[in-house]
Amino acid sequence: MKFERITTDPEVCTGKPCIRGLRFPVARLLGLLAAGETRDGILKSYPYLEAEDIAEALRYAAFLAEDETMELAR
Repeated sequence: MKFERITTDPEVCTGKPCIRGLRFPVARLLGLLAAGETRDGILKSYPYLEAEDIAEALRYAAFLAEDETMELAR
């Protein structure tokens, strides 16, 4: 799967996946969504982000989750 809006650069956020080369890590965006922030609220708070950035971050998270396995506590 190809991600055009998610970039990695050792000089930006120590190489963590970021949105379009900005110093805005994908994990931060996903954390906002997980905490209950709405897409519209995120876009209002961070005007340099675009709706497509959020959609691609979610696709990226789904892609990573496909390959990860972990034992869940019972």
